[in-house]
Parts: sequence; structure tokens; C-alpha cells
Amino acid sequence: MSAALEQALARAKRDPGLLRAAEALVENDLPVAESILRPHLAADPFDVAAIRMLAEVAGRIGRYKDAEALLRRALQLAPDFTAARANLATALYRQNRPAEAVETLDRITDDEPDHLGHRNLKAAALSRIGGYEEAIRLYEEVLARRPDQPKVWMSFGHVLKTVGRTADGVEAYRRAIGIAPTLGEAWWSLANLKTVRLGAEDVAAMDAALGRPGLAEADRFHHHFALGKALEDAGEPERAFRHYEEGNRLRRAGIDYEADEVTRHVDRSIVRFTPDFFAAREGQGSPAPDPIFILGMPRAGSTLVEQILASHPLVEGTMELPDIPALARRMAGPKEDGGDDRYLEKLAALKGDDLRAMGEDYLERTRVQRREGRPYFIDKMPNNWVHIGLIHLVLPNAKIVDARRHPLDCCVSNFRQHYARGQGFSYSLTDMGRYYADYVRLMAHV
Repeated sequence: MSAALEQALARAKRDPGLLRAAEALVENDLPVAESILRPHLAADPFDVAAIRMLAEVAGRIGRYKDAEALLRRALQLAPDFTAARANLATALYRQNRPAEAVETLDRITDDEPDHLGHRNLKAAALSRIGGYEEAIRLYEEVLARRPDQPKVWMSFGHVLKTVGRTADGVEAYRRAIGIAPTLGEAWWSLANLKTVRLGAEDVAAMDAALGRPGLAEADRFHHHFALGKALEDAGEPERAFRHYEEGNRLRRAGIDYEADEVTRHVDRSIVRFTPDFFAAREGQGSPAPDPIFILGMPRAGSTLVEQILASHPLVEGTMELPDIPALARRMAGPKEDGGDDRYLEKLAALKGDDLRAMGEDYLERTRVQRREGRPYFIDKMPNNWVHIGLIHLVLPNAKIVDARRHPLDCCVSNFRQHYARGQGFSYSLTDMGRYYADYVRLMAHV
């Protein structure tokens, strides 16, 4: 750490205003912290400690882009500010930019080689970009020194499951439950293995957890989904459905999802993406034929289709890549600034060089996922159907596979599934029916 940074941090520890802001952060009183930090930075815009604290406020309320901008400013002023760089890695990870998070963490390992929090975050980020073996090694190192961490055991279980070490994954989930019997996500992770049947003792333990006062909402709905699966396996469909119904009700209450927005997007896309529209742009975009998109509804068989295609020596399977939605969000900007309308208008206004650059950007962003060097690769993000017009424009030679399942089977399967993120339509049968219908309308059009 440089002498200048040491002096700046020492001054912050003596500043009464920053001490009050720090106390407010400890108490999670974010409005008070922000009300102190903003005027402080207006008077002293070079105070890196205050910048980092304001970034913490932004991160806690989900404004990760604002947090990233603040942390980059702090690092511009103090490049050896390791704590700010670690916070930046977290902000990048939470924006679903795991490769950048790993790169950022790699830069601080020399400064804090034994920091378990950095190793844990790096393992989580690596697991998102296919670096499973290194992630497993890091989780093992963390758990060897801190075996009392239930959420780390759970994350370890996720990676073990992904690489096919199911028995080890079960053991990791059981270790998490043994430490924290009310950790609903660990119960759901165990139930969601599909190959594991939860017995009567497990059902009794989850029922007991639901009866505990003060159980966190996330633990509560995870328990309901896990009980639904356990009771369904036990041949009690009515009790199972009641738990699925309650889990979905609780989950839906905490999600900002508007079915009307999807319907409006499909309506506008149908008007915008006509045969003449695509004909006028023929030959534009990146000519690369590499991507194979498998899209549609979740729980429609996309994984099976991917496994079949990836058995071919020329095709590499990857995962549900977030890069097409990320390109769309970057064009759309904030919802309050026009969001979807602006996205489609800007997409229509792009010229040949712009479309080609976007296609090349997608290929570059996904390169980190391609480890086998095969000429074709699969992107199986199901929600990419929403952006099928964008895909056609920027990657006109890409293959697109619509994995479709009977609507009743597909929607019920989604209703029985709890997703970690990204499927806000799936927690209401009404929302789900509308989402399925809108998906079919747009695919029929294009």
C-alpha cells in the first residue's frame, strides 16, 4: 500500500462524519450513510475511502453499475487500494460478468493470498464460466480452513453436481443442512437433484423449519419447493401442489415482473421485424456461423437437445450464456428512459458496420466459455427467444433451434421449479400462460 493511500485511510478513520457514515453502514441505515457521504465527496471528491463507502451504499441497493463506476474512480486515484478492487470484483460478479470478476481477483491475490473471501468469490465466478476444477480446488481450500460455513458447502455442492460428482454433491448439501437446518436453499438444492428422494425424516425436518418463528422469507419459499418435490415423489400430489403453490406465491410477491411488458415487446417486435426489414439488411452482421442457439421455454428439453448436438465432434456445449441479453440491456438502457422502445429503435437504426461489430462482440465475450476449440458452440439460454430479432441481425448465419414442449407439460414443470434468477414469469400460472403464448407468437412470426 502506498504512503498516500495509507494517509488517506488514516484520515478517514479520524473524520467524525465518515465514522458516522460507517456506523450507519454497519446498521444498514443506507439513507443516513448516503446523506453524509454525498456532501463529503462534493467537498472532497478525491477521498478514496469515502468513494468506496458510497459504492458500498450503491451495491447494497442493487445499483451495481453505480458501484462499479465509483470503485473504478477510487482505483484510478489509488491503484493499490486492494479493498476497493475486491469490492469491484463483487460488483462485476453481481452484474453477471464473472470473467471480469476473476480477472479483477487475480490482480489482488499477491496482496492478500490467504484471504478466504476472495477465494470463495473467485470459485463462484469460475463456476459460472466453466472453470469447475479450479473452483472445486478453491472451495476445498476454503472449507479446509472454515468447515463451519453452510453456504460455502452449498456452493461447493452446486459445482460438484455440475461436474457429475452427484454423490459428493449430496454429501456437501447434507453438510450444509447439518450446520444450518433451516437453510432452505440447501434443502431445495438437494431435492432438485432429481435422483435423490427426500424421506419422511427430511419432510419432518422441513415442516419443523417452516414452523420456526422468524424464518427468513427466502428460506421459507425454498422449503415449500423442496417439500413439494419430496411429497410428489412420495405419491402425495395434492399436498405437494399446495406446497408448490405457496412457494410460488411467496416468490412472486418479491419479484418485479410485468407480463404486459413482454406482450408489448412481442407486439412491437412483430411490427418491426418484417421480411422487408431483414431483406434490407441482408449480408450485414458478423458472417461467423459458430453459434448454435437453443431457445424457447425453460423445462422444454433444451439440455437434452444440447447433449445430442454436443456429441458431434464439431460442436461444443457450453451453458446458458448471458451475453445476448447483456447486449440488449446495453442498448436499451434504464427502463425509466424508454427501455424496450429505445432498444428496438436503436436496433433498427444500426448500420452494417455496427451490426457486424455487435456480432463480433458477442463472439469475443463468449470465447472464454469455449475450451475445446471446436468450430461450433451452443448457447442454450432459453430466454434468447425474446431477442431473436437481434440474433438474426448481428449473427445472420447462426443456427437457431426452438426447443418446444407441450404447453401444459412445460408450464407445470416450470411451476414446480424454483430458479435462482431470471425467470420471473414462472411463479404464477397466469403469467406463465401469457409468457408461453407470447413466445409462440414471436417464434411463429420470425
